[in-house]
Amino acid sequence: MVEFLDHLRRHLRGKLLIIWDGLRQHRSRMIRHYVDDLNGQIHLEYLPAYAPELNPVEYIWGHWKNHELPNFCPKDFAQLSLHARRALRRMRRRPTLVRAFWKQAALFA
Repeated sequence: MVEFLDHLRRHLRGKLLIIWDGLRQHRSRMIRHYVDDLNGQIHLEYLPAYAPELNPVEYIWGHWKNHELPNFCPKDFAQLSLHARRALRRMRRRPTLVRAFWKQAALFA
């Protein structure tokens, strides 16, 4: 997780707000020390224990499963991974779609 956050900091300039679920690794002492040492460069917020309607990623996966994957039967994990990456890249080119997922989650907040 620290490596992931470090990677984000290299690619996204400025302060970061990270919204995470309650996965144990997200709440680890190592993460807390890393974030504390950054003097406010990263701020962590956690979703409630079970609240998929507050998590925009759930809407992204729902769209992906209903619009990108129906009737897709990969031969292996590599083919699934390639298809998934392409689908997510297509979604990134549709910012209004991605913003709609955030707005949907905000309705439940």
